[in-house]
Amino acid sequence: MDLKHIRNFSIIAHIDHGKSTLADRMLEVTGTVEARKMKEQVLDSMELERERGITIKMQPVRMEYTYEGAKYILNLIDTPGHIDFSYEVSRAMRAVEGTILLVDATQGVQAQTLSVLAMAREAGLIIIPAVSKVDSPIARVREVKEEVAALLDISADEVLEVSGKTGQGVVEVLASIVKNIPEPVSEHGAGGPFRALVFDFGYSTHKGIIVYVRVLDGKAAKNDTLVFSQAGEKFGALGVGIFHPDMVDTDVISAGEIGYILTGIKKPGIATVGDTILTQRSPLPALSGYMKPRPVVWASVYPESQDDFMPLKQSLEILQLSDSSLSFEEEVSGVLGRGFRCGFLGMLHMEIVTERLRREFALELIVTTPSITYEVEMRDFRGSSDSARRDGTEGGKRQVIYSPHLFPDYGTTSKIYEQWARVKIITPPKYVSPIMSLLYEHEAVVGHTELFGDNRTSIEVEMPLRELMRNFFDNLKSASSGFGSLAYELIGYREADVARLDILVADEIVPAFSKVVSRRRIEREAEDMVEKLHSILPRQLFNVKIQGQGLGRIISSRSLTAMKKDVTGYLYGGDITRKKKLWAKQKRGKKKLQAQGTVDIPHEVFLKMVRGGEA
Repeated sequence: MDLKHIRNFSIIAHIDHGKSTLADRMLEVTGTVEARKMKEQVLDSMELERERGITIKMQPVRMEYTYEGAKYILNLIDTPGHIDFSYEVSRAMRAVEGTILLVDATQGVQAQTLSVLAMAREAGLIIIPAVSKVDSPIARVREVKEEVAALLDISADEVLEVSGKTGQGVVEVLASIVKNIPEPVSEHGAGGPFRALVFDFGYSTHKGIIVYVRVLDGKAAKNDTLVFSQAGEKFGALGVGIFHPDMVDTDVISAGEIGYILTGIKKPGIATVGDTILTQRSPLPALSGYMKPRPVVWASVYPESQDDFMPLKQSLEILQLSDSSLSFEEEVSGVLGRGFRCGFLGMLHMEIVTERLRREFALELIVTTPSITYEVEMRDFRGSSDSARRDGTEGGKRQVIYSPHLFPDYGTTSKIYEQWARVKIITPPKYVSPIMSLLYEHEAVVGHTELFGDNRTSIEVEMPLRELMRNFFDNLKSASSGFGSLAYELIGYREADVARLDILVADEIVPAFSKVVSRRRIEREAEDMVEKLHSILPRQLFNVKIQGQGLGRIISSRSLTAMKKDVTGYLYGGDITRKKKLWAKQKRGKKKLQAQGTVDIPHEVFLKMVRGGEA
């Protein structure tokens, strides 16, 4: 189709502001999905997405819409709203010319609204503002339209009103897309050499890697010989097509379109997001690509059985094809065996990835307590036999620590550095007081505070990333009755006052329970963890000590009593000395077990400890 009849756009918003519902109505109005096949969150194909009611992975779809007698192709990329998946949003923006900025009329502008708006402006996109859920009885339509208008420096009358539930305003949004978003630009058009940007992946057991592309120049067809620019890998296209919203094979995909190419490649590490696909010996240069995402949270993932190590590795490689922000590398633990140190963009991202590994690949996993990256300077012991020297670490030099159980022992470091984040919080004014108490609890430094709109306050703070990842988002929602929102950015390393906390079970350190905590909270944290483990760990055949160790000493301790078995239950009457002999034998057996036995910690216990909260 002619470029002037193509429009490429995305929908961006804070989480739960109605992106997927608006996309549903668009598919309905344009007849892309038949009414009998229509369901809620039709673009959210993952079981987890439908369960949680959130978008986790971006999803492209092609719609056809007739406006003033002319037929247009509208290519939508639906994006996630949670801050952990902002890398998905940034990639989608590079593949389109415009975006719909959606704001919930019942909640107004949120912190993530400002974050995604900044990304859209940086990408140079045309922005179509709209307020959603205008049919709600608690909607503040006029007030929220004025908030959005103030953000974009436009008239409030230019902000569209839409309801994904009733379909109100959807036709006006589609018309605005056609009128305001520019047609895609191609240097060489459909007749020139082929060039396409890879913005996402899929994977099929039979067809290999499926690359999602925005075609910039030329056209590609089945059996064409193409090449990945970065990897230099040639492949023959097994097929090309579009998303409707399911994958539909076509003869060609041309300049300006969004579609997919079946590569047949099953080897990991060849295809990367941001790569350019060209024809062999193409005269066109490769595109600049995407910035590599930086993991924010690290956790080690081990198979419960070491027989599952290779299946876990293959599963992570397959997941990485559809989630390029996931990073991992192999590591070995003396207690847990071989596993992988994985980097995630946040706590929700970690939870989603580990849950997908369990569900989609039927793996039983042990996931260690999540941690951020630390940089430590070791003390110079000048040839002493201290553990710092045994580790081969030179005094005074910085080393990067990803996992809590690898954090140096107490007394071996001279300085410790941790990442900090600049956080923007938006909340109704009546919740400022409990939020301030929460910020103090999480070691935040409060900066600029101002009224935002008619009934919201904007608070800018700086805080350790460690504290931001310590359930701060959930605590903020509780403190603000669900009305508070946040967005954050990393601002570098600062000196930290932290230490490693280990949990010992039967005098053995359990690496999965180790964590790095603030020194001022280490005693309370140790008591809480020991108490929690004591309440959920099944009783053994012998007494088990559970201890919290930090700052070079045992901080907290509980004893889990052994299971009781009445070894004299089958006896009746007779001399008491016979019973005493059996009790003594039982006592000797328990002592032997306590000296030699190991504690079997079930998979569910690891899960409950890592998730935090109540047992």
